[in-house]
Amino acid sequence: MYVSSSDRRLAELVDWLNNDVALDIQQITPASSDASFRRYFRVEHRDGCHIAMDAPPDKENTEPFVRVAGLLKPSDIHVPNIYQQNSRQGFLLLEDFGSTSFLDRLQTGDAEVLYRQAMDSLFKLQTGVNPLDCGLPAYDKALLLRELGIFYEWFLEKLLGITIHDTLATSLNTMLIDSALEQPQVCVHRDFHSRNLMVLKHNSPGVIDFQDAVVGPISYDLVSLLRDCYIAWPEQQVISWAQQYHQRLLAAGLLKADFNRFKRWFDLMGMQRHLKAVGIFARLHLRDGKSDYLADIPRTLAYIARVCELYPELTDMQQFLQEQVLPRTGASA
Repeated sequence: MYVSSSDRRLAELVDWLNNDVALDIQQITPASSDASFRRYFRVEHRDGCHIAMDAPPDKENTEPFVRVAGLLKPSDIHVPNIYQQNSRQGFLLLEDFGSTSFLDRLQTGDAEVLYRQAMDSLFKLQTGVNPLDCGLPAYDKALLLRELGIFYEWFLEKLLGITIHDTLATSLNTMLIDSALEQPQVCVHRDFHSRNLMVLKHNSPGVIDFQDAVVGPISYDLVSLLRDCYIAWPEQQVISWAQQYHQRLLAAGLLKADFNRFKRWFDLMGMQRHLKAVGIFARLHLRDGKSDYLADIPRTLAYIARVCELYPELTDMQQFLQEQVLPRTGASA
């Protein structure tokens, strides 16, 4: 099997698979990449098919992936089995979940079935992992503030050349962070959306990209799923799904808030997440040369603008978006 000498990491990965793992490789092809420096390869060999993760140690760390996988698996969350690992070189050999994501399948129907499966998996995450002793870092004020800063720096300043007034930014930060921190705290996947949920024949979904899990707000993963940066649904449908899940949380004793309060948490948590996402999309374009994510900015900004319309406290932010931001991005409220 030929491997380009210009791809040193891939050559090292193949060497590890051949000599240390003793696979008789028939073919190795790119499986996927993500917004990080990790790459994934599908490895077909005499005894089957696996996914190999390439995580350059100077940029990524495989330890959180291994640790969080071990934390989630006992709760029957279907994360990939880890068959071999080389933390020094940054290689993992994983179970192959195939190549069909929820996003792929949602575009041809099946939304009700898929979202029921996704929310079943999310419920296992929120009930099966004890936030008090799981050892995950806290989604605290410092982290929330740092994430909001990605929007101001990379999207407003570096992409659009706009500076938000300090008073407006401080007011917005305070509102969003206070709302996040007053919520019940649970295990948070942090990227629980249609691209990270894989369609499987058994025990679907397969859950991937969980290595950044934290202990944080109970609404975070739900809004990641229902107000997905990569696919949008009619607002009334989103509310209906959120109400169903709210009832489930009440019945499980994870929540005491009525739906009006939960909906405010959901809206503001989504706004914080979407501001961060827009900033990350801009950073991927400007810093990393990954420009495909620019197409997701208008949809994500539209979520932000619609939430601003719902809360009088966000009137100044709404005006800022309408006058300075949306006209330059092709987004609409």
